[in-house]
Amino acid sequence: MARFANLRRIASLDPAADHEEIMRISAGLEFPWDYQKSLELALFRTYCVPTISALLERTSEFERRPQKRYDDTAVLMAELVEHGYDSPRGRESLRVVNRQHGRYDISNDDMLYVLSTFIYEPIDWLRRYGWRTLSSNEQLAAFHFYRAVGTRMGIRDIPADFAEFRAFKETYEQQHFVFAPSNHRIGQYTLDLFCSWYPAVLAPVVSRAVVALLDPEMVRAFGFVAPAAWVSALARLTLRLRAAVVRRMPVRRELKLTRARNRTYPGYPDGYRPSDLGAISSTAT
Repeated sequence: MARFANLRRIASLDPAADHEEIMRISAGLEFPWDYQKSLELALFRTYCVPTISALLERTSEFERRPQKRYDDTAVLMAELVEHGYDSPRGRESLRVVNRQHGRYDISNDDMLYVLSTFIYEPIDWLRRYGWRTLSSNEQLAAFHFYRAVGTRMGIRDIPADFAEFRAFKETYEQQHFVFAPSNHRIGQYTLDLFCSWYPAVLAPVVSRAVVALLDPEMVRAFGFVAPAAWVSALARLTLRLRAAVVRRMPVRRELKLTRARNRTYPGYPDGYRPSDLGAISSTAT
């Protein structure tokens, strides 16, 4: 029963009033690896929208510094969850995020769509591959958390209802997931980044495994070649077997959010501030 101690704590909290605490427990203690992977795919998913991929291509960040861009996003989001969006480090992180976005002409709908993926992609990932599904309190807490973050990013017209925001996300994908050359190029840069984390001999396996986890609509929008059905089945089975093992592991006691390993800022957060991150960071490599 100790494995479900955090879930009992979450059940005692209010998902609207206590959403920051619930997010810290859920993303930092219950599912740190799953949140990391689901948010990787959430960002990957947004590159199926041609206006988003075209902007990313124009910045050349994915071509020149894909690892840094990945680490900036992951660490800044981790700062918000670990410390809270209105904490000193949280406000500093949001200033970096807003400074980055303020350099470009990004439509409100594209910003709204990206925000929606941070809520619903972890929910869907954990329903398929988690050692347990997210409770209703966790799902609603994620909604309230990212809605508050979006407001502080200046995103307008964020739906006030959980189901309404999911409906917006699904409709946006139906309308905007179409193939474009920029989708393919940004998608390939991202695949190459994922492959770079493993020995070179495994690159073809990693690439096929990642594509095997994508929805058919994403595969088409990227212009990727869909893997054989058995590859997709094997990739999903591997994740479900991992979940079965994790379910029997001891409860995590320490947060693994900002201290998760990243390749751009060794030892983070020791010796770093959130303002050290971003494209104009003085510590960038």
